[in-house]
Amino acid sequence: MTIGARVFKTGLAVAVALWAGEWLGLDSPLLAAITAIFTIQPSIYRSWMQVLDQLQSNVLGVAIALVAFWVLGSTPISVGLVCILVILLCLKLKIEDTIGLTLVAVVVVMEARSQGWPVALDRLAGLLLGISSAFLVNVAIMPPRHRGRFMRLVQEGQGLLSRLLRTSVSNELKESVFREEQEKLESILKKLDEYYRMFAEERVWLRRSRIRRSKLLIVYKEMLLTLRRGESLVEAVEEQYWAVSSEASWNEAADRHIEALCGYHEQLLWKWEGKMKPGAASAAPSLEDGVLLTERITASAADAVTRSRLLVITSSMFAYEDRLRRLDRLIDHWQLRERGDDDETPTVPAREKRERERAKEGEGAAKG
Repeated sequence: MTIGARVFKTGLAVAVALWAGEWLGLDSPLLAAITAIFTIQPSIYRSWMQVLDQLQSNVLGVAIALVAFWVLGSTPISVGLVCILVILLCLKLKIEDTIGLTLVAVVVVMEARSQGWPVALDRLAGLLLGISSAFLVNVAIMPPRHRGRFMRLVQEGQGLLSRLLRTSVSNELKESVFREEQEKLESILKKLDEYYRMFAEERVWLRRSRIRRSKLLIVYKEMLLTLRRGESLVEAVEEQYWAVSSEASWNEAADRHIEALCGYHEQLLWKWEGKMKPGAASAAPSLEDGVLLTERITASAADAVTRSRLLVITSSMFAYEDRLRRLDRLIDHWQLRERGDDDETPTVPAREKRERERAKEGEGAAKG
């Protein structure tokens, strides 16, 4: 079992809050530690937004608690009514994540107000100290690196996807193992969605860095969509392929095409990581392979239901292959830009467009 950065920082934030509370002479440093636990977030941006939301909700909650104490007193019924009011206000302001800590603030302030202003202010200071301690620890100690986490999960997801696809037709894996790895792939994709959102949320102030990151996000989004298309192909094969009896020649051709797509996906990640030799191209499958698979289905003597199910599989293959080719183009464009060749070396579509324009000019000159 490993200790993650967020686990470590939560413990450290609690320790800092307790130490700072004792150093400042607070009567209840424990409240600062509780607040620090609620404030730790997986990204700096979310931590900052959590600080703003916590300050807003806690100031509002404390203000309501003080007014309610003067009007209703500190009876159990009044405390419960104030908690209900605070929950409704937090929902109205769309800061639901702060409800728990705000209710803690309301209860401790209403209970402390009966002991006098100094105790109430001490509790409020503990809340603010816990929020500040958690934010400073999150920023200063091991700030989140979502880019590295995202790429590690992409590589792990591609490896799982490749194994599932390569064994989906050949049926070499045990059913229990196949299900387990399928669930693991879905879990990885959910984590990738979360890491992508956290990376997209981070703020970049320099214009050049902001443009660079926006282009990087496009590549990452395509990586995620490609994995999703691959997962859809696994599901299509699982649901449709084994429900019908197809020709052996089509099975072999489909297996070869899936193998080529898996190899293409793997090489694209190699290219992104800079592991391929200069000038080496990714082994993209032939454009005719998918067409031939479809033509074999339409030309076969199978019944309509069998042909329909197999066409679902080929359409999923096409969708996966289309995403792979898009990812290939985006990686080429990104790498050209990183090398500073973006203005000098046009992308493949741009080169083709210029060649067509030159050909038209040549034809016009010849006619003249």
